[in-house]
Amino acid sequence: MKGVNSKLYPFQSHFETIGGHKYHYVEEGKGEPVLMLHGNPTWSFYYRELIQKLSPNYHCLAPDHIGCGYSDKPDDKAYTYTLEQRVKDLEEFLEKKGILENIHLVVHDWGGIIGMAYANRHPKSIKKIVLMNTAAFHLPKSKRFPFALWLVRTWLGAFAVRAFNAFSGIATIEGTKRIRLSKDVRRGLTAPYNSWQNRIATLRFVQDVPLKSSDPGYLLLTEMEEKLSQFRQTPILIAWGMKDFVFDKQILDTWVQYLPEARVYRFEDSGHYILEDQQEVIGQLVLDFFNETNGKL
Repeated sequence: MKGVNSKLYPFQSHFETIGGHKYHYVEEGKGEPVLMLHGNPTWSFYYRELIQKLSPNYHCLAPDHIGCGYSDKPDDKAYTYTLEQRVKDLEEFLEKKGILENIHLVVHDWGGIIGMAYANRHPKSIKKIVLMNTAAFHLPKSKRFPFALWLVRTWLGAFAVRAFNAFSGIATIEGTKRIRLSKDVRRGLTAPYNSWQNRIATLRFVQDVPLKSSDPGYLLLTEMEEKLSQFRQTPILIAWGMKDFVFDKQILDTWVQYLPEARVYRFEDSGHYILEDQQEVIGQLVLDFFNETNGKL
């Protein structure tokens, strides 16, 4: 894909047919599986350094959700851009790959709600979890839906996203706080979203955030929230950028309430793209966390 530096993203592309669409994923290394689920508006490129860090010891898989990265980007007639469909896609993918146990789940942003929805349905498949600036529960009552995201859900914001790549482009500037992303990294993150058609998922993800009971994913999110306690004994690492205005301290505090045994690392100087802000530190934390619980230390 034009704009993606092969030195930054040196992976062979793999595809599965999921629901009639090409579903792209990176697959590197051998060992127990590590499933990395990206959010919006990123893609598997977000996990490029973590894949290289873990693949000498683990079987790393980083799919691109439909509409993202190198996966197909169908229109609304050909694909339902909903949380339920995302979970079904993931289930089909893992079944086709035969990956149904000992999954090390690594999630960020929308990858968290998708991944935890899968985990809720298949808890025995999950061995350990890494959470990064994400949620799998309704907004705390004390927190308002951010104005910037509300704006995207209006016709004007939707037009800006589809016509000018506003969401993905701005995110490469506002997503990090400790560092400034290089031009090559910014191009890599935004490359798949290079036309009106190719930005459909970027918009639909924001429109699909379950805020009221009539929203398609609301009941699914409610069920996930009610069953989060089933993971209290699962080894969990939380790495959090504290300067994220969406997934902020209130969201992190809610995670801690549900999962008080989780190991929490707060990065006071980092933002929503926490992995970009803290590539080396978080990469080592995750590697040590996985090795420790797998008896490799």
